[in-house]
Amino acid sequence: MEAIEERVTALAARLRHRLAQLPGVTVQDRGRRLCGIVTFTVDGVPADDVQRQLAAASVNTSVSVVTSARYDLGARNLSSVVRASVHYYNTEEETDLLCATLGSLST
Repeated sequence: MEAIEERVTALAARLRHRLAQLPGVTVQDRGRRLCGIVTFTVDGVPADDVQRQLAAASVNTSVSVVTSARYDLGARNLSSVVRASVHYYNTEEETDLLCATLGSLST
């Protein structure tokens, strides 16, 4: 079980690092211990639009809205974030596809 947790944590950390390098993309995760849920925003693009464009490229993400995360998103004046949830079965290539799709969207 520990190996699975390490795999998920490492893949999520890699995704956060790649996302942080994209112009206009902000990783929104906070906390001392980060898990496999990676949240982000794209400057000037509503989260729903980002999610739809990622889905068109066969990248599965969801959107978390302020009404579902009042203490966190509301306190940071965020109305919504895109949520990518990596797990042990995900690959680096899948996270690369997410970043490549965002790269074309945010430039």
